[in-house]
Amino acid sequence: MARKNLLSGLLDEPVLGPDEIRGEELTAVNLTRGRSSTAADPLSPISGRGAVGAMSRSLELLTAEVEAARSVEAQLLSGANVVELDPGLVDPSPVPDRLPVSAETQAAFTAAVRDHGQQVPILVRPHPTVGGRYQVAFGHRRLRAANELGRPVRACVKELTDDELVVAQGQENNARQDLTFIERASFAAALESRGIKRETIMAALLVDKTELSRMIAVRCAVPDIIVAAIGPAPKAGRRRWMTLAERVAASDPGPLIQRFLAETAFSSATSDERFIRVLAALSPQSTTTPRPREIWSTPVGQEAARIERGSIRFTLSIDERIAPAFGDYLFSKLDELYAAFRREQQGRES
Repeated sequence: MARKNLLSGLLDEPVLGPDEIRGEELTAVNLTRGRSSTAADPLSPISGRGAVGAMSRSLELLTAEVEAARSVEAQLLSGANVVELDPGLVDPSPVPDRLPVSAETQAAFTAAVRDHGQQVPILVRPHPTVGGRYQVAFGHRRLRAANELGRPVRACVKELTDDELVVAQGQENNARQDLTFIERASFAAALESRGIKRETIMAALLVDKTELSRMIAVRCAVPDIIVAAIGPAPKAGRRRWMTLAERVAASDPGPLIQRFLAETAFSSATSDERFIRVLAALSPQSTTTPRPREIWSTPVGQEAARIERGSIRFTLSIDERIAPAFGDYLFSKLDELYAAFRREQQGRES
């Protein structure tokens, strides 16, 4: 399926992508490079000098994002009648695109819906396998608010394929600009795990092949327990998540995360603060110092193998210039060697 046809029947006009929406912000950041400033927030992209200008730019960007979101929603909802549905009959999208929000955040959103009503319908499709039920394309928070308030949810019902569903879901959130990097990466990885083609995921998230590969690689490298413990981390961004992924690969973060989860101070911190704590705790300075390399030499004194010991890895490297095919031979004997090792271990324990 050609990428341009994925939105056939959904979008009739071009939609601003993240780079276009954020162009002014990116220019502002580039112009400040090389200036010395004291950052009060370690994750803040703009701080110090030009605070009034930065606030003005932020307000303009927010306005642009709201306008873009409304434009996308209007196009996606065009041609469909608005109906009121029992929220109990509406199921979430098969692929979540958000990490769970705090109870306080959802309570504030629900209060706004209670006081001002549901301003924009959600988009749903008839459930593909269960008669009389529906699935959300976008509007999960509005659906939850309606459910909590015991009100019908205003919705537009459209027949959507799986590809059209995820494209509509991704396009609406991209225009709104409120999904963080790790949420977008989680959405992309979840779509791929369900067999959705990368071409469709690229259209849903408005990213190119390289950026999509980075997103999926980062999400696959960072365990679910860490993502759940940290949360969306809106200020972290791609580069810091890539750094975290590298540090996770070089250590065993399980015990650290379990210790953090048991701390009240960690669970009560903001998502960005939790990200900073995890990143700092996995810094190279805090990890176990690797032992010196050990060298094995052949009977004639040639250095043929090196051993590196880490906290969770034992690496044996064979120099095939000195000992050609020796590595293959060792690999072929691993079953025998492991069986002999187990016999010896059991003999010591008995």
